[in-house]
Amino acid sequence: MKLKQKRKLITYLSILDQPIRFNPFVFSRSFVLWAILGLLGGVIAGLYWIVLEFLTHKIAFFEDWKVIPLMGICGLLAGIIIHFIGDPGEIHLIVNNIRFNKGKLDPKNNPSMVLSSLLCVASGGSLGPEAPLVQVTGSTGTWLGKLFRLKGEELRSLSIAGMASGFTALFGAPLGGSLFTLEILHHKHAVEYYQAIIPAFVASCFSYLVFALIIHLGLGPIWDLSAYEYSGIFDFGYAILFAIFGAVFGWLFIYCTKFFKSVFNSKPLPIYIKTLIGGLLLGTIAFYLPITRYFGHHQINDLLLNNFSLTMLFAIVAFKILAISITVTSGWRGGFIIPLFFVGAALGLIIHKLFPTVNLTLAIVSCMAAINACVTRTPMSTTILLATLTGFGHFVPILFASLTGYFLAPRIPFIKSQLK
Repeated sequence: MKLKQKRKLITYLSILDQPIRFNPFVFSRSFVLWAILGLLGGVIAGLYWIVLEFLTHKIAFFEDWKVIPLMGICGLLAGIIIHFIGDPGEIHLIVNNIRFNKGKLDPKNNPSMVLSSLLCVASGGSLGPEAPLVQVTGSTGTWLGKLFRLKGEELRSLSIAGMASGFTALFGAPLGGSLFTLEILHHKHAVEYYQAIIPAFVASCFSYLVFALIIHLGLGPIWDLSAYEYSGIFDFGYAILFAIFGAVFGWLFIYCTKFFKSVFNSKPLPIYIKTLIGGLLLGTIAFYLPITRYFGHHQINDLLLNNFSLTMLFAIVAFKILAISITVTSGWRGGFIIPLFFVGAALGLIIHKLFPTVNLTLAIVSCMAAINACVTRTPMSTTILLATLTGFGHFVPILFASLTGYFLAPRIPFIKSQLK
């Protein structure tokens, strides 16, 4: 950059640093900064989703026994990318950097995260695109904050707002996405970084608008579970009972993940060998139970529409938990929120099979809420997200289920960096 251009940039930044005079409104330059970040987050999320859908459709042609070598090869390629370009980390690292690294997310890891996660998610890994989007848009917030010379809580808030913009774009819930980004940073104090609430809201709204324009996303629920009528005060008791069932499987997932983590870490293997082994195991599970393949965005609807037997539903739950655990621990990249929702939906169907008089919709949303809140410690945002994604118009039963899952969660959180 030439000297004149550098001087001009410094002059413009100095002007932006000056407060807006004679402004009688709360509106300020900070709002513009949050909006710009939201627009960038929406564009990033939209482009990522378009590429992901393209790759998924291309790879989906490989079925039957071919899925085993395919997922092994995709795992190997993802591991090679991570080995040579750099390890982008997981959700544990994102939370750790926000809390203990002054809110800074390093953009240099974005190429590795984008490329490896696209391979992992598109080929059928049991992790979703939410974690990669949160990493990339959050680091974009850090980059924008440094560009405008923000420090301290302002920089941290912009990074959190960037994370919220990526999460919201995928889930289509600006309020739920913003709260989730704040809640997941701590296992007890939901709004520890309360300064970031309004920046996250603003960035989320702008991000969702852009994302909706790019991929023509509607405002309706992704999974239609609106067929529910309130039948009395006992519904809250049922929600708690179903949530206890969901929390049990939340514990099962956590301990299953710990087991596979100890297995994959028992020998110092290169990352690409671990991802190769993980891919072969995931391909084998997908060969026998195709519905367990992918992260569950479309598969939840398949689960609801097909009349699976009780034995098959138990098999789906067991092998989906295995698939998520293997994906998480073998070095594959992605997020586990939607896969956990899938497990919760299958648990609700199991309850309905065992007790046909039980309200199916209430059982499904209660289990979905409980297992996610148990693992991620996010009861408030889980309630809002599920209501948005399912069209379930009654918040209170979901809130009861979410709180039950939250308070029945293990004392040591699954995301270790949530601890002090």
